[in-house]
Amino acid sequence: MNAAGKGKSKSKPKSKTFKTALFITLGIFLLLLIAAGIKIYEDVLADNINLEPNQKGYVLVYSNKSTGENAALIKQAELLNNTDALFRFANLTGYASLIKPGRYEVTDGMNNLELLRLMVSGKQTPLDVTFKYAQRKEDLVSFWANQLEADSIALLSLLNDSAYCASVWFNPENIVSLFIPNTYNFYWTTSAPKLLKRMEIEYANFWNTDRTAKLARTKLTKAEVSVLASIVQKETYMTDEMPVVAGAYINRLRLGMPLQADPTIIFAMNDNSIKRVAGEMLNIQSPYNTYKNKGLPPGPICVPGKAALDAVLNFKEHKFIYFCAKEDFSGYHNFAANFAQHQINARKYQKELNKRGVK
Repeated sequence: MNAAGKGKSKSKPKSKTFKTALFITLGIFLLLLIAAGIKIYEDVLADNINLEPNQKGYVLVYSNKSTGENAALIKQAELLNNTDALFRFANLTGYASLIKPGRYEVTDGMNNLELLRLMVSGKQTPLDVTFKYAQRKEDLVSFWANQLEADSIALLSLLNDSAYCASVWFNPENIVSLFIPNTYNFYWTTSAPKLLKRMEIEYANFWNTDRTAKLARTKLTKAEVSVLASIVQKETYMTDEMPVVAGAYINRLRLGMPLQADPTIIFAMNDNSIKRVAGEMLNIQSPYNTYKNKGLPPGPICVPGKAALDAVLNFKEHKFIYFCAKEDFSGYHNFAANFAQHQINARKYQKELNKRGVK
């Protein structure tokens, strides 16, 4: 009986120890399960967008970058609360390699599952690009490279490529005329070649039947219209005066006179700080010096807008050959049919410049 009693007393501690170990194991397992659940929730279902309510943001995935590089750039943009969680989930599910380049619109409340599905679908959001102005080819390239994924080096290379320029009836000096200022809808992933192809279409659309018919009156080519329009645009920002200015330049071309356009000197000197064009500036050796060289310069001195282009096509017939800015600084000009009257107008303006201390 003592032996039986002893045997019974020994079994109790073993049972208690087993239950304790079981509870601890189950507890640890439950904690791990909870931790895993929290991690899965954070990586998959939790809101991961760092935006104010109703605000929109855009995640950019570059075509020429690795998954790691894109992850670093997205993290740097600070649009996501946890970029690491997104790409951890993407790698775990095998979707990382399926993410497509693009510009993806995200809103507050989106989780990684929704974001990843969007990036895998490739359904990027297009954007409106309003191109208003560029002075030099480099400015043009910089603008578009900042708006789209188009590589600036590739774009500049094409614009300097004589063969490409010739294929669209231009040359490297006047190729910027291909770009017509307007608002365009693009996918962000548009490449340099596709951008130019789109501009070719838009240029053809601009030169419709009506505008093409007006070329005969100007006796200019389409490319020459762009060159003259660029000078008109730099001479006056008053759209109602542009056809009058264009008419004065057309008269000079007809008479074989040099254009003597001050903006071409500023372009040749590459110095937009110049307020008065005079003296040795007029002797600068450049094909863009319209004081020394007759006819049109080899290319535009800016990318002209539609108003300036149409002003040349619809230039006003008159007898004016000369013009200078009005002394009231209204932005308009005094026009003259002879040099004597022009000198009177010019002296008024110069007197006012001196009075205001403009050098």
